[in-house]
Amino acid sequence: MTSATLAGAGALLLWAFLALLARSASGLPPLQLTTLGFAVGGLLALGVVAAQGRLKLLRQGRLAWVHGVGGLFGYHALYFAALALAPPVEANLLNYLWPLLIVLLSGPVLGLHLGPQRLAGVGFGFAGCVLLVGAGASFPAGAALGFACALGCAVVWAVYSVTSKRMAAVPTEALAGFCLATAVLAGVAHLAFETTVVPDARQWASVLALGAGPLGAAFFLWDAGMKRGDPRLLGTLAYAVPVASTLLLVVAGEGVLDWRTGAAAVLVVGGGILAATAKG
Repeated sequence: MTSATLAGAGALLLWAFLALLARSASGLPPLQLTTLGFAVGGLLALGVVAAQGRLKLLRQGRLAWVHGVGGLFGYHALYFAALALAPPVEANLLNYLWPLLIVLLSGPVLGLHLGPQRLAGVGFGFAGCVLLVGAGASFPAGAALGFACALGCAVVWAVYSVTSKRMAAVPTEALAGFCLATAVLAGVAHLAFETTVVPDARQWASVLALGAGPLGAAFFLWDAGMKRGDPRLLGTLAYAVPVASTLLLVVAGEGVLDWRTGAAAVLVVGGGILAATAKG
């Protein structure tokens, strides 16, 4: 495995901790958490870009900024809201519909052939979600809004990822600017719609870890892995992230891995692998 591929695998490892770190910051409103996390990640990234003398790469066209900030802000604001409003294990699994939605959207958006195996994979994934939150499942009042946010963030990240193919010329360094702009946008929304909470030591530690890892270094590691590593291997390894993320939540006492959750995870992850390995 090359160093670039290892870098991409490091990004996947960091993203596996996204849900756990977000839950560790519980008590902070979702938009405030988005603001603080991206402020930390953006400032760290800006420091790296400045040290390399590449600040001029932050000058990008309007479409690149709309795409980058829209994807980062939309996904993470909805994701943190989902974890705050719904049982985190179930919300986290629903969020991981995004790989399957990428497959589904690649047809109409990129003109790629879907085929029966890819469609079967998508079907398995949606069956897992129905099993997870469908008839017979019991959740606290208000969880429905959290589940809707989880589905929303899956749609946002899938659209962002599929349309990223049209943004291939945008350099990785521009992510520093996108992260800071996301922090500003989330901050304005937070002041408009939420009540500010002064973070305690635990919440600050979680925010700093989020900004340094899943909302910071992970973006740069992933870019290196996808550009100079083995994207096929990284694409396969990516399907371990929802399993690892869910298990970390369970071990931390944030949920229970019962038969329903386990079966849903198998269907979602298995469906993704089936769709990803289809030929043609």
